[in-house]
Amino acid sequence: MKVRGLLRWRVAGLLLAMVVIVALPYLAAQVMASETQQANAWLNHASEVKALTYRIGYVVRDSEAATYQLLLGDGGAEVESRAMAASREMPAMLARLRQLATTDATQQTGVGALESVVNGRVALVRQALTRLQRGETAAARQSLRDGGDLFHLQSLIGDIAKTEDGLQIAHTRDLAQRVRRSQLVLGFIALAQLLLLVVMVVASEQQIGKRRLAETREGRAVLRSQMIVQAVREPIALFGEHFRTLLVNTAFAEMYGLDVHQRGALPPLPEMGHGAWSDGALLQRLSDVLLRDRELWDYEQVQRTSDGVDRHVLINARRIQQQEHDGQVLLVTVSDITARSLAEDKVNELNHQLEGKVAQISDVNRELEAFSYSVSHDLRAPLRHIAGFSRKLGEHLGAQVDATSAHYLEVIASSAQHMAQLIEDLLVFSRLGRGAMRLQPVDMQSLVEEARALSEGDLGGRRVSWSISPLPIVVGDENMLRTVWQNLIGNAVKYTGKCELADIRVEVERDRNEDYIFTVSDNGAGFDMQYASKLFGVFQRLHRASDFPGTGIGLASVRRIIARHGGRVWAEAEPDRGAHFHFSLPARDLGGINQRKIA
Repeated sequence: MKVRGLLRWRVAGLLLAMVVIVALPYLAAQVMASETQQANAWLNHASEVKALTYRIGYVVRDSEAATYQLLLGDGGAEVESRAMAASREMPAMLARLRQLATTDATQQTGVGALESVVNGRVALVRQALTRLQRGETAAARQSLRDGGDLFHLQSLIGDIAKTEDGLQIAHTRDLAQRVRRSQLVLGFIALAQLLLLVVMVVASEQQIGKRRLAETREGRAVLRSQMIVQAVREPIALFGEHFRTLLVNTAFAEMYGLDVHQRGALPPLPEMGHGAWSDGALLQRLSDVLLRDRELWDYEQVQRTSDGVDRHVLINARRIQQQEHDGQVLLVTVSDITARSLAEDKVNELNHQLEGKVAQISDVNRELEAFSYSVSHDLRAPLRHIAGFSRKLGEHLGAQVDATSAHYLEVIASSAQHMAQLIEDLLVFSRLGRGAMRLQPVDMQSLVEEARALSEGDLGGRRVSWSISPLPIVVGDENMLRTVWQNLIGNAVKYTGKCELADIRVEVERDRNEDYIFTVSDNGAGFDMQYASKLFGVFQRLHRASDFPGTGIGLASVRRIIARHGGRVWAEAEPDRGAHFHFSLPARDLGGINQRKIA
């Protein structure tokens, strides 16, 4: 579109230049012709003014001469006509002279003075003729002498002619200046025409060069496009009306057994691939794409290709408008999804097997639930009996109990109590993996303070330095996260029991994924990192129960809870130099609930 717009502007510019080349000389010639006509008009005007002025003087003097001739007795009809000519012709001549003198104020003044003088002398001529008719010859002669004495005609005629000559000289000078300007303009126009012609030639050469360069680039682009199409491993083809084959790439030719070197004589689409494209429904859909500008997306079909293998293919087609009104063509792409179909069949088979495994696991879970129920009910009663009867046995023996028997009874009671606690913790651990989670906004700051307050009840006068950073609000199961904090903070308090001043820190930060990383640190007993893999297992302990009591299920519960929340838990430690327990929680949208800012 940009190229076409630029071409239109260039054509318009060339047309404008041609108009300028033709129009400017024409306009200049018109101006010069007009000025020449105007100069000729002024020359004619001046000539007419002077001729008319001289004519007026001649007629007046001729009338006076004819009157003198009548006074001498040399009369006749012709002489009388000449004597009356001034009175007869003068009004019209004076009116014409006034009309010609309207272009200049000085000339109008001179014409007015001339008119007064002429009218005075003409009046005295008429008076002389009247006196002559009455026989008053001397009086008539006096009237003629008075006309010559009172009304001086010759000087006025000379002034008018001189003024007209001055006007003519001024107009001639102005005309000469205009002619020089016109010649200068014509010179500039000629120079501009020459420059414009040079510009047009240069622009034309540049345009031709650019067009050749564009054609070269377009040819290279077409060649590259064809190379890309041929190099693509996905079969691609172009078809015209009646599915006439226009272009196929190498992959299409190989897939349907076409001769790559004889593409000029390729068969139409329905005859390709030994009937692979003979399906009527498919051909109808492709015809709708070509004729009605519809689109065909992911049409799945099984075709037998040139290698005799039935292949699952996806066919996509759309109509493409060619340039220069060459009509529409049909673009067809074929994707071989045989491997994907086989993989899907394999996945379906594996899913079927997985469903069987899930059913087996469900049966195992039901058995575990039954076992848990049995443990919670059937095993607790014997333990209560053991603890109860050992206590009654001690009461029954009373003072007869020696030290050894008392020790045995104490071991029986403590073991029964420990066994009951193990069973209780195991049931809690089992419920953590099966119970439904209630996701809600959870204030981690409140849970930590609650766990801290609960742990401080077991300090027994110990000194503990607490450092708790501001903690955010997260989305999770509040009861489960409470269990996490109680276990981690409880362990920190327990394993710093031999420190004079326990240092327990709770911190939080965010990783690259914006997830929260919580850390509980202490300066307690620590552990050897080579045993870290056993740390989060059920009943796994890295210290003797006599040193640090516990059941070995707390950290396993922590790992299960954090895993159900989509996070992970890990630890770092050194023997006798403390431990750092970390767990992550993914950041979730709180739905508008304000979160605390974490530095």
